[in-house]
Amino acid sequence: MRTTNQTMQQKAAVFSGAALLVMTLAAFFAYGYVHSSLVIAGDEAATLKNIQESLSLFRLEILGWLIIIVTDVIVSWGFYLFLKPFHPGYALLAGWLRLLYTAVLAIAVSQLIVAENIVRASLEAASPSLAQQMMKAISAFEDIWSFGLIIFGLHLIAVGWTAMKTRKIPRVISILVVIAGFSYSFIHFMYSFLPQADSVTAIIEMILYAPMFVGELGFGIWLLIKGRKILVHDSEMPRP
Repeated sequence: MRTTNQTMQQKAAVFSGAALLVMTLAAFFAYGYVHSSLVIAGDEAATLKNIQESLSLFRLEILGWLIIIVTDVIVSWGFYLFLKPFHPGYALLAGWLRLLYTAVLAIAVSQLIVAENIVRASLEAASPSLAQQMMKAISAFEDIWSFGLIIFGLHLIAVGWTAMKTRKIPRVISILVVIAGFSYSFIHFMYSFLPQADSVTAIIEMILYAPMFVGELGFGIWLLIKGRKILVHDSEMPRP
């Protein structure tokens, strides 16, 4: 039984670490490149024109988000299996929070599909209202996703807290993940519930960008390099 559990833990480390790297690349492409270049905040006409001229690229953005959703499910499963031997309760909480975030993200991405349908309709019959409808769907995607990132931050806090319960995972990794979690939750709570402070929130986000990025990705790289070699023994005493 112990050998089977150890094998599952090693596989979970590899799969979740690899999924995190794939997810990061997909996010850079989907949001960092495509979304940021096609969507012009506050300019419906320019955004519609951009997407009309690059509809295939916009569809690739949607594909990128779908890849992210799938890899998020893999990470939920992998984190749970890897962290379960250290603290089953916190590991389960972290897994469910990630799945909840993934569900919210899926709802958000459905709005991009709505936007794509509106853009296709605009190619057949031009109408000023279609640009407004498209921008409304894109804004809904951004708002729903931002709300979901509050949950995502709570997930990272649970992951980091679980990691702190064992000496197997370096303390610095655990702390970085917790800091990333607090950063995500705080920033997107501000965006979602204090929109009047968006300019201040944007500055805070720039300051916290590094720990947000390094926290989870660093854990993923550690899982691939070191985590897959870790085995939990009955004699291990958890950290207080």
